[in-house]
Amino acid sequence: MISFKKALLTTATSLFFMGWAEAQIGYFEDALRFSQFRSTGSARIMGLGGAQTSLGGDVSNIHTNPAGLGFFRRSEFSFTPSYGTWTTETNYLDQLQQTKTNNFSVPNLSLVISRPKGPLSTSAFKGGTFGISFNRNNLFNTEFGYFSDIPSQSSIQDLFVQRANGTPPNQLTGLTSLAYETFLINPIANNQYSPFVGIENAPFADEQVVSDGRISQTSFSYGANFINKLFIGASLGLTSLVYNSSKDYGEEFLDEPLSTTTIIENLSQEGYGASINLGIIYKPIEQLNLGVNFQSPTWYTIDEQYEARMSNLFDNFFFEPENVFLRRQEAATDIILSRWNLTTPMRFSAGATYFFGKNGFITADIDFLDYSNNSIRSRDFSPAEDNREIRALFGQTFNYRVGGEYRFDIWRIRGGYALYGDPFANPAGFDRSMQQITGGFGMRLDKFYVDFAFINSSFDQLYSSYTLIENGVNIGPVISIKNRINTGMLTFGINF
Repeated sequence: MISFKKALLTTATSLFFMGWAEAQIGYFEDALRFSQFRSTGSARIMGLGGAQTSLGGDVSNIHTNPAGLGFFRRSEFSFTPSYGTWTTETNYLDQLQQTKTNNFSVPNLSLVISRPKGPLSTSAFKGGTFGISFNRNNLFNTEFGYFSDIPSQSSIQDLFVQRANGTPPNQLTGLTSLAYETFLINPIANNQYSPFVGIENAPFADEQVVSDGRISQTSFSYGANFINKLFIGASLGLTSLVYNSSKDYGEEFLDEPLSTTTIIENLSQEGYGASINLGIIYKPIEQLNLGVNFQSPTWYTIDEQYEARMSNLFDNFFFEPENVFLRRQEAATDIILSRWNLTTPMRFSAGATYFFGKNGFITADIDFLDYSNNSIRSRDFSPAEDNREIRALFGQTFNYRVGGEYRFDIWRIRGGYALYGDPFANPAGFDRSMQQITGGFGMRLDKFYVDFAFINSSFDQLYSSYTLIENGVNIGPVISIKNRINTGMLTFGINF
């Protein structure tokens, strides 16, 4: 019988891709991860809370509102390194666990080539500026975990039984096939299954999740100046993404024939995409800038690789139905390759900046996005259920940013605040919005400048190792996660 099960695994894992797509249904989570917008740019802009839609003359305009490039009168090169600490605190059954991850990156590298018209030009066109930048839009380097010395409400065995019921053993796929192969679930009659017969008590659960990766964008932009009042710009963004995740889930049983269950999943995703960006800034009076910006969807093509392993440690248990002693039972999937396409939501932004002469300014932005407009396509699997989840779970949201700068002599002092709305349509009392409190200072000389910014970001998440619905309620483990990110940035720039 054991040899039959080993032979069955070959069949099961060859069909595993279909089973994973049908059973896991997690691409809607990837869609949200890769589409969530956070303002990024130079240390100057981040010190202002990321507000920049109507503020021209900064290298960040290359990838945000390219109309701002029309304000440049000189060419410029800038380099921005950053260092941050990402702290996660999980709460599962009132057990807290904290993890810190340190990140160093170069979030912005920019070059601006300005070609203004001379002061004697009578043309309405006053010149234009070309910009190219490399920008780090998002960083995924983080880690969290949870544990509890209180038994869980359920076991992942219950999930596998729920998935397997009604399916013949030789048609089981995905993790469910691994559970069958390693005796975690077993057939009873009429294609029905039961969890391992020796289990009577709920397990102690724990999990560790480690992820890394980034979304980067190379932008090619042009901004034009008309009569020093109307500024129009456009850009092309070429985006790349990398995301890796490793999950190590475990259950421990006391005084039972089954001691532990361990499931390890590894996911790697790489993709590329493109988008366009159009913007306008208008100065109705000298002291006021009004800006609008349209960011098209990003059209991604994503390749992914997935594999999983399962190990169950038994206490030399005699399994009578198959006349075998169970010790360590292990099984693994093949490496599963797939390709899918993601279209992210478009974004509309508007902003205003008011200048107090040469003493400084205040600036504010608002964005509108509809995360339910995420869309997944694939020839390798059916994305229908994920697209239904996207439309059901996600909704419209607004983002707000405000900042100010005070100037004296060559020095600049800045502060700002940003609120990024909850992307979920019905948050059910749990707020997933992100807040940022920022500050910074800078020094401006004729041909050189340096800016520093500090950004404190905070947001909460819910994470579920698996979803097990009973009487319309998820009784699987649900973990709340507090995220706190502190980042310092330096921008060095030269004018020429």
